[in-house]
Amino acid sequence: MADYVQLESVRVLDRQGRLISLEPNAKGNYATYINADNTGHTSNLPSSFVDQLIAQEDRLFYYHPGVNPWSLIGGVLNRIGIGSRTGSSTITQQVVKIVLGNETSRTPRNQIRELFYALALDLFQSKHTILTMYANLAYFGNTAQGIDEASRLYFGLSPELLDSDQVAQLLAALRAPNSANPAAAAATATDTTDVDERADIQRAMAAHQRARSQPVAFELGSLSTCTQTTTTLTTTIDTTLNERIRDIVTRTINGLAVKDVHNAAVVVLKLPENELLAMIGSPDPEQQSDGYQINMALQPRAIGSTIKPFIYLNAFEKGARPYTLVDDREYKYITALGLPLYPKNFDYQYRGLVTLHYALSNSLNVPAVKTLEFVGLERFYHFLQSDLWFEPIQDLHQYQLGIALGALEMKLYDLAWFMTIFPNQGVLRPVHIASCQNDTSGLTSHTSQAPDAPKRIADPQYIALVNAILNDRITGIEQFGLKSELNLYQHNYALKTGTSRDFRDSWVIGYTPDFLVGVWTGNADNSPMENVTGQQGAGLIWGQVMELMFGTPYNKKTPLQLDGLTRTNSNTATAGASVSVSVIDIGLPGDDYATARDIMLKQDDQSLILYPHDGDTFLLEPNTVISLRARTNSVQWLVNDKPLSTNEFRPTNTGSYTIEALGSGETGTQGERQSITIHIRD
Repeated sequence: MADYVQLESVRVLDRQGRLISLEPNAKGNYATYINADNTGHTSNLPSSFVDQLIAQEDRLFYYHPGVNPWSLIGGVLNRIGIGSRTGSSTITQQVVKIVLGNETSRTPRNQIRELFYALALDLFQSKHTILTMYANLAYFGNTAQGIDEASRLYFGLSPELLDSDQVAQLLAALRAPNSANPAAAAATATDTTDVDERADIQRAMAAHQRARSQPVAFELGSLSTCTQTTTTLTTTIDTTLNERIRDIVTRTINGLAVKDVHNAAVVVLKLPENELLAMIGSPDPEQQSDGYQINMALQPRAIGSTIKPFIYLNAFEKGARPYTLVDDREYKYITALGLPLYPKNFDYQYRGLVTLHYALSNSLNVPAVKTLEFVGLERFYHFLQSDLWFEPIQDLHQYQLGIALGALEMKLYDLAWFMTIFPNQGVLRPVHIASCQNDTSGLTSHTSQAPDAPKRIADPQYIALVNAILNDRITGIEQFGLKSELNLYQHNYALKTGTSRDFRDSWVIGYTPDFLVGVWTGNADNSPMENVTGQQGAGLIWGQVMELMFGTPYNKKTPLQLDGLTRTNSNTATAGASVSVSVIDIGLPGDDYATARDIMLKQDDQSLILYPHDGDTFLLEPNTVISLRARTNSVQWLVNDKPLSTNEFRPTNTGSYTIEALGSGETGTQGERQSITIHIRD
């Protein structure tokens, strides 16, 4: 019986029980079984089908013990050359032959084996059950196995609704499934009635073949399935929601095509359970061009600034706070390749002293690099790989501080999963995709090292600090504007945008406590878009999907958990201000405000010379001017021990030059001096 059960096609259903896809069985056919009732009868089998089937295939079905002795004797005599009567298989023997997979292997050994199996089947199963098994296993052509699938394929009806003519057509197909099935027979029709019947069959077949695979089956096909044998796979997907989101994606991508944007992906998770509600990996999976056959939700792409909430979370755990100050200015780093790196903000502007709150709200790159430096690369590598189970496509040591500049690649699916720690108060739960029949474990994540149980990643108080910043749509006005697709009518949400280098990727990951929406836009061939940022690309889709989600039952309007945070009134120079201004920012109870405010400045490079940097090389041109900058304006500049009257150095020859700065006493730098060496080349 186990082999019989395994020949039924797996039905993949959505969370409401709607069919997503019908999977072919081991024979490459589609089979949906009808079942006998408690009395052994099959109420949805037409009586005319049962009667004609027995008359056609096995007249003594109700009287023999699984094999017809008279047909058996005739077959044996014919095999040894006595008589001309060939043996015919009973319905029970045909069931055994199909289950054992012996349809094309009619050896004496297989036939003897089938005989004993047939006797045993008849002994332990009722005649009604055997009849039902045959009705489920019989092949009717065009990959339709079983009367239920054949009825729906050729006529668009369930078996109990078939009329006598339709029953006769299916019975005819049993003897010659490929040439005598209803579609093949109708194809040779000549009179008007038959031509109309052919058109009806063709329409029914087209509709049923579409019903076998909904568009979302394209995305689900990229994910793992249940490990145990099952005939029903109930997923957490909402197919209606999924296709409404696909419509949004298609419409938006068509509008963005003028900016060289051709692909997009969306992942929606129901929180706090982390159930996958929707996944769009392609605007149109049936289209062959523009990489539409690729599920972009599962392709690693550079994630841009969407990594920053994780960096700031680690900084808060290490003692920093949203009111912590960081100096947004030019810094020089030497990469693992020995090349200089000068981190730049998106707009190539520096803002001086800013708070971490301001820096994250406006997605500033330089403060993010300084924050990652404060956290420590090894600590952050461990966080990604050991805490989040992130699997990088190359060694994390290859990225170094470039992680803060958006160089790290992730799949949208995985990034959305990792981001759930923020709405889920620091807990990373497995992503639940499906429940197999008789198996509640279902599926977890596309990441091979995903946990099988919830794991606490961070303390809720540090998560709340990040959520408060990502929820603040006022502080980020400088970068994102007062009017934006990211500003929604409901206020219990938080988000982070991202844009990768050369505008190759556009991201938005946003959430409420009830659901998370992650969006990526770009091109499958990794070609750049035309100056499309996270807000201008993915943001267009994200805003529409969020508005859609607000109108669904999944929106419980649960408030963000920001309890326990304190409001700190501080005086500091912010965003390049030259004087102290009053700032109200968030912190935690028991904070040592002064220590937390300056914790990153104390570990910062307190060099007297800010620019140029030691070892910099400049090209000699007729009007080369090198502006010299120091931590204070009260310095005396010297070049090769010769004083300068201004803070500008105008080299006239190639070579190496020693730049020296001497601090004065007016700013507390008395006695400080620093020298660097620069090089002038032609």
